[in-house]
Amino acid sequence: MPQPLRPFRFGVNMLTPAPADEWRAKCRRAEELGYDVITVADHLGMPAPFPALVAAAEATERPRLGTFVLNAGFWNPALLAREVATTDALTGGRLELGLGTGYVQAEHETAGLPWGSPRERVDHLRRTVEELDRLLGSDGLPHSRLRSSGGTPMPQAVQKPRVPLLIGAKGDRMLQLTAEHADIAAFTGARTNPSGRLEPLTAEELDERVATYRRFAAGRTEPAELNLLIQIVIVTDDRGAAIQEWLPRIPQLTEQQVLELPIVLVGTLEQVVEQVRAQRERYGFSYLTVLEPNMETFAPVVEALRGE
Repeated sequence: MPQPLRPFRFGVNMLTPAPADEWRAKCRRAEELGYDVITVADHLGMPAPFPALVAAAEATERPRLGTFVLNAGFWNPALLAREVATTDALTGGRLELGLGTGYVQAEHETAGLPWGSPRERVDHLRRTVEELDRLLGSDGLPHSRLRSSGGTPMPQAVQKPRVPLLIGAKGDRMLQLTAEHADIAAFTGARTNPSGRLEPLTAEELDERVATYRRFAAGRTEPAELNLLIQIVIVTDDRGAAIQEWLPRIPQLTEQQVLELPIVLVGTLEQVVEQVRAQRERYGFSYLTVLEPNMETFAPVVEALRGE
């Protein structure tokens, strides 16, 4: 039986480091534009996620604040539990924790951290998710044994039963893990090719991935929210001309196939709004995230769909 459509939520993924005043100003701007979630990526050369989110919370009142997504290989689960609990407390219970395996081998090498095979990275993510559940407890509080050496209790998360968990996934084992644990299932809309570059999934390929997730999630008592990261947003009267610069980067696809990619929203404002509605109907994506460079461009779409 089809799931009822969820109301839309819209997020912006902040990528560019900035001094304190500039960082807070752009977070306030995201709130003014109507975004529901301000998120921070987890890549070397980009802002450190948790302090950036605390600063965003100080500058705003309404938006949720999320990691989108943490590279699990960067994190020790016990130390991550402390970061999560502290950040949730300092943001007033507005945190959403996003986790993934990571996909940039060079970043792990630069950090002096093991990369591992795809299986090993998924195994590590599973251990991280399960350990966070154990350390933070089913009621959202750290277990009593998790105390500092002086006997002082560790920080406590505000949200109960826990901070909402988002997992970014594509492969079968990741989709299984997401179905088992995540409150928000985030679809990457892309794959990593043998050279390490991301290449987009076609609309039909994403159909299959969402269908696979739904099979794994069939026994859930509460359906997850479905998220998609949008890579390209262009408001234009000439769709074909607008994507010409992107075609050499994905030569395996025709112009029409590029325009049909779920991670590409190109057209007039009315066309883009209808694309967003159609993707929610087709895939169930009610939570869309855009990249920081597209924040202003996508804002009229947020305004048009507010409350739907």
